[in-house]
Amino acid sequence: MSELVPAVGQVLVLVVVLVLAVPLLGRHLAHTYTAPGHLAVERGAYRLLRIDPDADQHWRTYALSVLGFALVGVLALYAVLRLQQHLPLSLGFGALPADGAWNTAVSFVTNTNWQWYSGEAALGHLAQATGLTVQNFVSAATGMAVAAALARALSRSGAGGRIGNFWTDLVRGTVRVLLPGAFVAAVLLAVLGVVQNLSGARTVATLTGGEQSVPGGPVASQEAIKELGTNGGGFFNANSAHPFENPTPLTNLVEVLLMLLVPLAMAWAFGLIVGDRRQGAAVLAAMGVLLLVAVVLLTWAEMAGPGTVPHAAGGAVEGKETRFGTAGSALFAAVTTGTSTGAVNSLHDSFTAPGGGVAMVGMLLGEVSPGGVGSGLYGMLVLAVVTVFIAGLMVGRTPEYLGKKIGQREIVLVAVYVLASPFLVLVGLALALSVPAGVAGLQEDGAHGLSEALYALASASNNNGSAFGGLTSGTPFWNTLLGLCMLLGRLLPIVLVLALAGRFATAQRVPVGPGTLPTHRPLFVSLLVGVALVVVGLTFVPVLVLGPIVESLS
Repeated sequence: MSELVPAVGQVLVLVVVLVLAVPLLGRHLAHTYTAPGHLAVERGAYRLLRIDPDADQHWRTYALSVLGFALVGVLALYAVLRLQQHLPLSLGFGALPADGAWNTAVSFVTNTNWQWYSGEAALGHLAQATGLTVQNFVSAATGMAVAAALARALSRSGAGGRIGNFWTDLVRGTVRVLLPGAFVAAVLLAVLGVVQNLSGARTVATLTGGEQSVPGGPVASQEAIKELGTNGGGFFNANSAHPFENPTPLTNLVEVLLMLLVPLAMAWAFGLIVGDRRQGAAVLAAMGVLLLVAVVLLTWAEMAGPGTVPHAAGGAVEGKETRFGTAGSALFAAVTTGTSTGAVNSLHDSFTAPGGGVAMVGMLLGEVSPGGVGSGLYGMLVLAVVTVFIAGLMVGRTPEYLGKKIGQREIVLVAVYVLASPFLVLVGLALALSVPAGVAGLQEDGAHGLSEALYALASASNNNGSAFGGLTSGTPFWNTLLGLCMLLGRLLPIVLVLALAGRFATAQRVPVGPGTLPTHRPLFVSLLVGVALVVVGLTFVPVLVLGPIVESLS
């Protein structure tokens, strides 16, 4: 009970700030992706890239641009990690192994930021700042660009499959949103005590007369875009549990706010782009309901942890930083798995079985509560299409969304999108538990061991990046498997979303009729939340029963 009041207070403060900030940032995002003019720095980037920023790309060209950009990013980052020992500011660290460099390159390019290594013991400042941090910006901007393209397509009629220009969307998202936002966040975090320098490890005298090596580095600048871009890769192995990344309860709340700002504002921007603010508010409400349920359930699971010791301590405190408390750790965990961030301020492997299960479900839903920057919006819009399709079948009418009819081709694209993540998670899990190299990485036997593997595959396939710390993933088998899941889990849904956007941009808008399902009212929000829980969630019920549910009952 002692932590209940601070827990409620944190949530209320967060809600108030988001209510004030989301509409403002949403308007800025909508203007970013619809304004006709270009800033001077943007024109310079276009000249450097040798592109026409006003060219309207067909969805196939847009998709090829995304895939080509991702390929170049993987190759460039792989080269940096393999040649680290020859680069300045390497701090004496050598190259990452081939399988580890592959995993890390794919991880940061796909906005997953899964880390099998200890950042402070494996990477120098140049690799961290120019390799990883650059991808933190552009991978986030890529997700925002794809969401903007889908929103733009829904606002068009008879556009012949043309959905915008990827390079323009990429540059604008980086220059107008992420760079200024990360700059302000980095300064704020540095003022609040997050480390920011270019020094290596320093040896200091301890109070007991001994010596200790204290690492340094450009932490605040990486921490800012790590949270704002829902990336999640920490400068240190302990991630946001490390006092240099997240020193106080105030910085903890600021980092939670940064994770939520852009995903929620993207939903508001969607309503403005399609010309109906109510549509964005409906999507935002569905995201908010799912997030609130996750926060309440996870906080309850951790504060009411079973057993004599948790009861005496006021909650399940194992694996949690005392400076954040149980409630602060639960809030962070619900947000980081509800978005595609994957940052952690506590050890998820030590959560109670119900708490770990709630965190898993947040990822398995496709991270739409509210999801990552861009990926959360287009994931929720795909579920909105599923919702109107199901509603149309129930009343015997042709389904439509925002004046666009949902036909066979559209629903095939949506069905493949919905099945992509379950396929990667369940097939990957079956493979991992069928070979000795996969089983060797599990720390525990039984239900918890299954949960460790399930969590890793869910995290990789949905581009989250958090982990149950008990899994030994830095092996050739796990690095390769999770790298493939991250790559397919990011790029396959993007291609499907862009193909769907092309269909919507080509279709003529139909007028609203008596059989049209209003998609801006509470009824639709309820249906959308139900679809997210039932259509997507039921796919994983059997494996959840074998993992966290069995562990909860044992």
